[in-house]
Amino acid sequence: MAYRAPTTEIQFALMQEAGFQRLIDSGKFEDLSDDLLDAILEEAAKLATDVIAPASWDGDQKGCQLSEDGVKVPESFKQAYTKYVEGGWPTLAAPSAYGGQGLPLSLSNAVTEMMNSNIGFQLCPMLSNGGMEALAAHASDEQKEKYLHRVVSGEWSATMNLTEPHAGSDVGNIRAKAEPQADGSYKITGTKIYITYGDHDMVDNIVHLVLARTPGAPEGTKGISLFVVPKFFVNDDGSLGDRNDVKCIGLEDKLGIHASPTCVMAFGENDGAVGWLVGAENRGMACMFTMMNNARLHVGLQGVGVAEAATQHALAYALDRKQGRAPGAGKDDHDAVSIIQHPDVRRMLLTMRALTDASRAICYENGVMADIAESTGDEAARAKNDLLTPISKAFSTDIANEVAAIGVQVHGGMGFVEETGAAQHVRDARILTIYEGTNGIQAMDLVGRKLPLGNGSVVADYMAEMRETAETCRQSNSPVLVDIAERLGAAIDVLQDTTDWVMAQKGSLDVLAGATPYLRLFGLVAGCHYLARGAHVVAKGDVEPNFAQRKTASAQFYAHNLLSAVGGLSDAVKAGNAMLEDIGLEALAS
Repeated sequence: MAYRAPTTEIQFALMQEAGFQRLIDSGKFEDLSDDLLDAILEEAAKLATDVIAPASWDGDQKGCQLSEDGVKVPESFKQAYTKYVEGGWPTLAAPSAYGGQGLPLSLSNAVTEMMNSNIGFQLCPMLSNGGMEALAAHASDEQKEKYLHRVVSGEWSATMNLTEPHAGSDVGNIRAKAEPQADGSYKITGTKIYITYGDHDMVDNIVHLVLARTPGAPEGTKGISLFVVPKFFVNDDGSLGDRNDVKCIGLEDKLGIHASPTCVMAFGENDGAVGWLVGAENRGMACMFTMMNNARLHVGLQGVGVAEAATQHALAYALDRKQGRAPGAGKDDHDAVSIIQHPDVRRMLLTMRALTDASRAICYENGVMADIAESTGDEAARAKNDLLTPISKAFSTDIANEVAAIGVQVHGGMGFVEETGAAQHVRDARILTIYEGTNGIQAMDLVGRKLPLGNGSVVADYMAEMRETAETCRQSNSPVLVDIAERLGAAIDVLQDTTDWVMAQKGSLDVLAGATPYLRLFGLVAGCHYLARGAHVVAKGDVEPNFAQRKTASAQFYAHNLLSAVGGLSDAVKAGNAMLEDIGLEALAS
């Protein structure tokens, strides 16, 4: 089934649900207009639909190969990357000072969703974007001049090297070493694992950002520094010099994203890899977080992209596949009908669509808040961006896995075989809840760091905003909107009560025990808030009738079928840690 970039859905979510108009009206982005937005989305849709998405299946089947010359990606990926760079897409939201177009991150996010119809491909630009952000914020002028322009253009790519065999989420345990040299450089030695696009043949050079310890550095994260370690040295005239002592020594054999090389990287196996300090010594984690925060939002967008592709795939199959008699058909009517006519299949498809639409809106407003904060210094927007980031990452990737699994179910037996391609969505989506901070870590971040922001005022303001949405719908003349409003209002009450309980348990293990169901509860209610906002807009009659009907139906279905889980999730949050501890470790392991 061919992917179609959902430009109508994307534009609506961006403008009507996420409030992108605020950026246009701000005047902070020169030449930003409705016409420019339309033009960018249209061109991005062509590239995603015609080039990027079609390479996904080819990449999945062929994967990557490691040879003496390095890692080789499928030819379809190389061709797609060339077109991606030629179109100027890596530069979209990059600072103009380094060759970027300086457009909003939230606009780039909309483009990114389309490209995430092939997440194996989009991982390369995603990591490069993160590297660009870290270099722009923390690198010296000399480093920026040497590396940044070519990373921005897409001529070179960038990586993030944190994880080691013994240090995953616990980054403070890394052992990679950085020995200072007389010329101001450092000799880097160590092994990094799970390095996405650590080596590949789509670019001439790769700029590695590497966490390592200098001699005598403090223990834990306080003793970590960040270094730029290029694959090839860069001469003063910008040309490439000799190969640095860094190489891929292994490729992981993975469940999914087969065409995205996940590398074991060896630094300094011979003379020592040469690197240069980025930012201040022992401030590596602060530098790295510059790229990690937006990377988490980008992973959320990967979830949206996979969910959208899986939904389109399942819908096309359900319209085409004939099986069983029409519901309510007479006993003599044996004509098979499209399975979309069966209530259970339609329920599955509506679940897929509603969850996808909800996660898209959450991620998009997250991006709009980041843009407002960055362009205007608005601290309220910055705080809201901080609050939404773990929800964007965790909720959107959780639903990507759910939606992809439902897509297989819609296909029935044909979903379990590779022929239809439905299984690839399941395999590709599975990593999303793990990398860039597991969803369990996102949940702990939400309850431990984000709820207390402003002494609880940030989350209180957000819930007040959700109540305003419910009240706006309640005051309409539409029985459907009033119905949605009543259910949303009740769900907000549950969220409010549960939030109060969580914040009252500050410092307790009960908070950690209930963190994951709390994030799910928050994401479900937030999703309904945005869908209700969209349903209220289309009720005014300013959009195409079929689209309006779908948006309204999606919001109503969500309010009736998906919000019903909030009570049980609240109970799970409040169950606390004691229930987990009641079963001894020996009994659990027996």
